[in-house]
Amino acid sequence: MTKSSPPPIERAFTLIELLVVIATIGILLGIAVPALNSAYERAKVTKDLSNLRQLGAGTQMYMNDNNGVLFSTTGSWMSQLYNADNPAASKYISSWNVFVSPFDHPVSPRTASSNSATSALSYGINGTAGVVGMSADRISKPTAFVVFAPAQASGAAVNFQGTGNTTSQANLAGNSNVTVLAATSSPGGAATGGTQNNRTKINVVCADWHVETMPWSETGPAFTNTTQTGNDPDGYFRWNPQ
Repeated sequence: MTKSSPPPIERAFTLIELLVVIATIGILLGIAVPALNSAYERAKVTKDLSNLRQLGAGTQMYMNDNNGVLFSTTGSWMSQLYNADNPAASKYISSWNVFVSPFDHPVSPRTASSNSATSALSYGINGTAGVVGMSADRISKPTAFVVFAPAQASGAAVNFQGTGNTTSQANLAGNSNVTVLAATSSPGGAATGGTQNNRTKINVVCADWHVETMPWSETGPAFTNTTQTGNDPDGYFRWNPQ
């Protein structure tokens, strides 16, 4: 009589092997997640720069049609760039989305709608007195002078509060302008940092219409510097046209 072979023994993972697998997965996630977050932030930085570039290009076209003046004092600067009554027949900006930063996450009562009384508005124009309505040839150092930048609210996190009433051109023209000046924006208060790189940097468009990413605050050239120093000789010109 032939003896039958014993059934094969199924070998299971040991506890140590299971822990090694879990640890390996954890290490891989620890490497992958920061890389993905970094790539996601770089994409938002690129989009933010693109928005500012479009604001600069639209402003250039406006100035070409208006004797080089940096907007009229009648109506908001947003209404002079955007046609709320008929966005399809745009003025100088084709979509309200250009005014909304990718770092801005509109929530009620602000919305992401382009036809709303609470349409989100993320960017501000240089709030120095007399800039709006001024001829651009009075800007003594256009390579340093900031025209547009994100207008943040105060607080430990990146936050925006600007709105633009886009239900009609009349309402938008009557809406208050959103301005930005060094670390202070209106509406919004004093921001405690930039919009990216752990709040160490912020994007701007200057009066020669180039866009750049600037350090928020340092001894060298930085967004918050407002005086001329040996480390930042352009500090004064950044927020003052003359």
